[in-house]
Amino acid sequence: MKQDTTSIEVSPTPDAAAAAPDPGRETAAARKRRSKADAKAAAAAIEARIGHAFADPALLATAFTHVSALKSARNRADSYQRLEFLGDHVLGLVVSDMLYRAFPNADEGELSKRLADLVRKEACADVARSLDLLDGIKLGTVGAGAGARLRKSVLGDICEAVIGAIFLDGGYPAAESFVQRNWLERMRKPVRPLRDAKTILQEWAQGKGLPTPVYREVERTGPHHDPQFRVAVDLPGLAPAEGIGGSKRAAEKVAASVMLAREGVSSGGNEG
Repeated sequence: MKQDTTSIEVSPTPDAAAAAPDPGRETAAARKRRSKADAKAAAAAIEARIGHAFADPALLATAFTHVSALKSARNRADSYQRLEFLGDHVLGLVVSDMLYRAFPNADEGELSKRLADLVRKEACADVARSLDLLDGIKLGTVGAGAGARLRKSVLGDICEAVIGAIFLDGGYPAAESFVQRNWLERMRKPVRPLRDAKTILQEWAQGKGLPTPVYREVERTGPHHDPQFRVAVDLPGLAPAEGIGGSKRAAEKVAASVMLAREGVSSGGNEG
């Protein structure tokens, strides 16, 4: 008798099916582990750049979280805003102490001008850029271009939030150390002159017994959204000097700088 050689397909038992690995589930789990590892590595890299290892990593994460990244706008306390508020005041205290010790002969007015220049948002943003903090910012779903612009606009806020986070995590000494490392050279060599050209010209004119300089608009050109102003500055006995800028104030500063340069008076640079 001929033997039946037809193959018989055997279905796995329930136990065998349960034991079989699910490739999709394994991939998701692997992705989750990899994501956690990447986040931990990124946080460690930021800690290395800012010079502080956080005992509470959640503080560092919050310092980089923009309100747009929160699931609910009602949980704004989970964004960097509160840390920014704290860091702003810690920064002001540390820099004030640095200035007080570094310039023993400076009066209150000079110290105040130096402080304002060092703690302004642009200065904080410069520090954030120097520490390469841009890519660590967590945003909500936005377009690539919009995201890049938003990251740049909040750099100063992030820097202040980082200072607040360091203060909460390591106390005043840790925050002071961070600020001193990143602001000491800026304090010694201000990026901008403490007095703008208009102030210097006015003081110079007063020293010569001349009246206050008078500024007048000579011409306005360009479209409404992007105008260009030409402004002249007048002082008795001197030829007028002119300057051009995107605003009247900017043009006035240029005109003052031109007159100072022509009269051989150092303006210490032109404040933008």
